[in-house]
Amino acid sequence: KCVAVWLQRRRKDWCALKVRNISSMTETSSCSDSMYNACGHWDGGRIELIDALRGLSVLLMILHHFAIDLEMFGMLPASWVYSDIVYALHLIFASVFISLSGVSSRFSRSNVKRGIKVLVCAAIVTLVTWIMDMTIWFGILHFLGISMIIYGLLSRWLDKLNPVLGVIIYFVSFVILSIFILDKTFDIKYLSILGLRNRNFTSADYFPIFPWILMFMFGTCLGRIIREGNMPAWFYKVKVKFLPSVGRKSLWIYMLHQPVCYGITLLLNELIN
Repeated sequence: KCVAVWLQRRRKDWCALKVRNISSMTETSSCSDSMYNACGHWDGGRIELIDALRGLSVLLMILHHFAIDLEMFGMLPASWVYSDIVYALHLIFASVFISLSGVSSRFSRSNVKRGIKVLVCAAIVTLVTWIMDMTIWFGILHFLGISMIIYGLLSRWLDKLNPVLGVIIYFVSFVILSIFILDKTFDIKYLSILGLRNRNFTSADYFPIFPWILMFMFGTCLGRIIREGNMPAWFYKVKVKFLPSVGRKSLWIYMLHQPVCYGITLLLNELIN
């Protein structure tokens, strides 16, 4: 017993000495960034690249919605707004935005509370767009709110999946399922929210649970890899101007953009005509 106590004390002394040595070695090194600890690993600071990508995605989505508003009033040709190139770009930045929301779920203290907050905002968007006669019944905010709650309730079991394997499985599943149900209509009622869109269902913005929740779950697995510090060092250290501040306020910007864009469109229509 005495030997065990002595070994435990020696081990503590050795660990303390090792930490002091590492600290002294890194004081003069280039790894003195506040986001990194003494061993050179990410130490929990805010990752600007994630905020920047989210901000860029939001701005592109706003630009796309503004273009749709202009097309509705005849100020842009439909061949531009609904071209295959624009549609492909829409899928890309929507996928980035949704996957980043999944990444952020790894850093949230309570995804259930976060999801409820987003759903309240989604309900406000539905009310405002209903007044504007361009109702959003189940848009991206509705989808994200439900996805956050689902992940918050099931994360204990979902996190048992290896994150690298999860990234592959969720991404491949998203691509395969998208081929069969994305932007297709069916003669099935009451399942439009799940992804089987009824021919009579209309929504100015539409992001069903499937296949998009697979992209959200892809983001949660990617977020685990990021949070464990397994990305390249530049990923955590890169600095970007302007876009991170947009990304940090993405919810409020997204909520307010449609009334603003619609108001600008009405003003332009009055000036032109």
